[in-house]
Amino acid sequence: MRAVIPTLIVILGGLTFSDALAQDRAEVVVETDAVYSLDEGSALLADLAYPEGESGLPAIIYVHGGRWRGGTRDNENALDVADWAASGYFAMTIDYRLVGGSPAPAPYQDVLSAIRYVHAHADQYGIDTNRIYLIGNSSGGHLVALVATLGPGSYPITGSWPDASMDVRAAISVAGTYDLNTLSWGDLWTPVSGDVQEARRVASPIRAVDADTKPILVIHSDDDGSVPVQQAVDMVGVLQAAGVPHQFVHWQDRGHMSITEEVVQETHDFIAWLEDQDQ
Repeated sequence: MRAVIPTLIVILGGLTFSDALAQDRAEVVVETDAVYSLDEGSALLADLAYPEGESGLPAIIYVHGGRWRGGTRDNENALDVADWAASGYFAMTIDYRLVGGSPAPAPYQDVLSAIRYVHAHADQYGIDTNRIYLIGNSSGGHLVALVATLGPGSYPITGSWPDASMDVRAAISVAGTYDLNTLSWGDLWTPVSGDVQEARRVASPIRAVDADTKPILVIHSDDDGSVPVQQAVDMVGVLQAAGVPHQFVHWQDRGHMSITEEVVQETHDFIAWLEDQDQ
């Protein structure tokens, strides 16, 4: 069971969601192992997909989970870039430097690099830069929520495309964490120097919410054994108090969620809701 605040239902002209995604699949281009940034000797890789020859495309960037120390862009529960491209998106899944070899905030700096890549290549891929969306689960949910709240903050810009924009339209955080100092595995976010408690506070999306925060879809389940649902409840309360456009999909029995079919549908509905307001 789940509660959605607010509720939005999109009917795809009599087609099922899977049918809609299957249309025009032959026109989709998929690129694997694309280098989206170079940072500290690391070539950061992405998988891309897009409908060939189109323009004005919305873009979606997927950031994987794994507590910032594991995971990959192409894990079995990742965003399916070909499916998203078939439904009219430029879709991108990224790897980022993991904290075991590149301490925080390296993963976050890489997400910002990926956003800059999309802006810098908008003409090449036919992307509408006013319609760039982020989605991530677990620690990836944390990273995309931090983009929506903090933006670049005071972190040094590293990697490629340093002069490109880092603006996005909205973020979708699935089973994300929002307060690192109250998280059991928040100590994995440890910079090489400085006050670690303060570093985790700065990197906590709930601490950066203000009137300029980008719209956020929060998806969480009561029985999440990795990130307590109270973090999501508290985040939603802060978003509401600040007047930030948001939705909260609150499941009871989905565990620590990844990018499931349900999540994909909720994401499409959220984007449709936002874009309807933009008309």
